Formats: sequence, C-alpha cells, structure tokens
Amino acid sequence: MKSNLLKKHAKSFYWASFFLSSNTLDKCSSLYNFCRTLDDIVDDDNNLSEKKGIFSKFKEDFENKNLDNKIIKDMWSIIDSENISKQIIIDLFDGVETDLEEKVVINSKKELLVYSYRVAGTVGLMMSKIMKVKNKEALKGAIDLGIAMQLTNIARDVCEDKARNRQYVKHDFSSIRAIINESQAFYEKSFTSISSIPVKSRFSVIVARRVYRKIGDYILKQNNIDNYNKAGKIYVPVFEKVIQTFLSIIDFIKLLFIKNLNYDNQLNHNILEQEINLNERI
Repeated sequence: MKSNLLKKHAKSFYWASFFLSSNTLDKCSSLYNFCRTLDDIVDDDNNLSEKKGIFSKFKEDFENKNLDNKIIKDMWSIIDSENISKQIIIDLFDGVETDLEEKVVINSKKELLVYSYRVAGTVGLMMSKIMKVKNKEALKGAIDLGIAMQLTNIARDVCEDKARNRQYVKHDFSSIRAIINESQAFYEKSFTSISSIPVKSRFSVIVARRVYRKIGDYILKQNNIDNYNKAGKIYVPVFEKVIQTFLSIIDFIKLLFIKNLNYDNQLNHNILEQEINLNERI
C-alpha cells in the first residue's frame, strides 16, 4: 500500500491520516512517497558524486514524464488532476538540491525561510490543492503550516544534521529554542486558513498541526543541550497524540465560526517574496 512509507517514516502524519477519505489519503500518500524518494537520495550513504547523479536522473525522469517510474507516474497524475503548478515541484527539487553539498550552512533568516518553503511549504501547498482548497489566502496559510513543520524538523534533527555536515541552526539550546519560537508564529498564522479546507478533510489537518507542534514542546522539555543530545529522535508519545486529537475537536468547532479569512503573515512572506513569487505558485 502507498501508505506504508507514511506509516514507517511519518508517524505524526500517519496518525492524522486516519481522518482522511481513502481517495485523499491515496493522493497524499503518493505525494509523500515522491518527497520521501527525494529525501532518501540526499540522505543516503552514497558519496556526494553518486547522490548528485541519482538526483539528476530522478529530476530528468520527472521532467520528461518517465511514467515507467511509478512514483513519478503517480506524482504527474496528481499534478494533472489537481492543477498543480510544475514550478512548485521545481521549488521542491531546488530545496532538496541545497543539501547536495559537502557542507550546508544556513546563515540568515531569509535563507532559512526560503529553504523551509522549498522543502516543506511546497508540500503544504500541494496537500491543500489535493484537499480542494481554492482560497488564495488559505493557500498562503498552507505554506505557513509547511514551514512551521519544517522548522520543527530542524529543531529536532540538529544532531542528525550535524553528523551529515549540515547546519540549519547552531548546535546550542538557545538557538534550538529560538527556532521553535520562530515556528510558533507560523503555526499560529496557519490556523484560520484551515477553515477553507473542505469539512471532510479539515479534521486531519487540525490533528496534524496540533501533534506536530507538540514535538517542539517535547524538545523544550529537554531544558539544556546535554539532555537534548542524549534524547535521540524526539517523538510525541501515543497518549499525547490522543490528548491532542481530542483537543482538535475544540479547534474544529472554533473554525466553524470563521467567516472572513484575513491572512496576516505578510512580514515573513515579504522575506520569501525577495526570492519566490508565491502568487505564481498559488
């Protein structure tokens, strides 16, 4: 089944996926498989030259619509059925390619936000299109939720990234805390946009947002860099996922009363717009 990779590698998303229709889950799983394939290319133990060759071949196969590759075939099916701009996928390739260097160092907030948009904001945008979101302001919120989740990933994976010679944030607890705090603004800004997701898919996104955001709280509970280094990969335990799922019911009710969606994260999007024309993608 397509959801096997989702179950194995994306536990928070897999938990939330129970609330999706089978058709929507099928498309979201295909999208995840495509993204996971790209991640596996750059995170593989092959040498850099080999990884660049595999990446270039996969990108070429995608652009040439090599439908013999089922992952590419499924991705093109989604692009065509959901009217997704090819530029969004090119952005995703550009983001992943950033990691195909001997050493990766993010030096500014702009670089961090552009990278996070490319590898995750794009995914949030495509997920929303799969869920039939039409409102352009809501699609900006989907980008924000993707960025928020990527910032959470970065905060969680500092040790793992350091081992791969990648530094998106400095390896000290104050920097990790700062990036979690940065993610909170994106989680907050994304909330009202969820009201534009059709009701049948809405609860799944509410749950995913809550559970993924909770990872940041569990990181902060480490209190210092020594505890953080010893903690390994930090996950949200099942009992906490259950609590967050029940709390999501309150969020669902709140969103029923959202009448006018006023998107408000323009300061951060102005930074993105220095390099990415979001209106072209949306």
